[in-house]
Amino acid sequence: MSDGSLSLPARLYLLAWDTSKSEVTGAAQVPQLVRAGALTELAQRGLLLDDDDIATPVDLDASTGDPVLDGLLELVRESRPHRWRSWVTLHARVTLDAVREQLTAGGYLRARKKRALGLFPTVDHELARPAAVEALQEEARRILRGPADACSEGEAALGALAAAAELHTLGPRKDRDDAHVEELIERSGPVAPVLRKVVHEVRGAVTAAAVATRA
Repeated sequence: MSDGSLSLPARLYLLAWDTSKSEVTGAAQVPQLVRAGALTELAQRGLLLDDDDIATPVDLDASTGDPVLDGLLELVRESRPHRWRSWVTLHARVTLDAVREQLTAGGYLRARKKRALGLFPTVDHELARPAAVEALQEEARRILRGPADACSEGEAALGALAAAAELHTLGPRKDRDDAHVEELIERSGPVAPVLRKVVHEVRGAVTAAAVATRA
């Protein structure tokens, strides 16, 4: 798996990694961020359409060849209809786990087995390619700091979602202007209405995490 072949949810997950500590930042909202990225990419590929705010599969036989995206597409097909905002959170960790498995197989992460409380087997992950992750993060900073019209539609979607998640790895919150995020959403092309909805839900996850931390 090359850097250029990484899906939107995979890139968003890697953006959340603090390479100096080899750990994920903003862990509370990362599942929603990754799921929002997967929904957005399926919309970009024309496999999910917005039908009166409902995420609707277009073709019951279509697939992307990406196990993360195809897993989510199958979940949407087999479930009763839900609004986009619901899909950002509904079973979001399923998509996160699939992304981690994919990135481990691709050599970006390294799985490390351990026992919780000395008894229960668990798996932790650490970065195996920090330089590649740092390059992705630098590219995201360029998107967030530069003019929206200099971005491709895919870059704009990544930038809008990363900004919504307020990832510390990409710089202080004050550097992410809400007006610029809206410009990035508009720049994302036909998926802008969908992107705006999932961005709103990712922001809600950030707010909920902040409230929980203060409680």
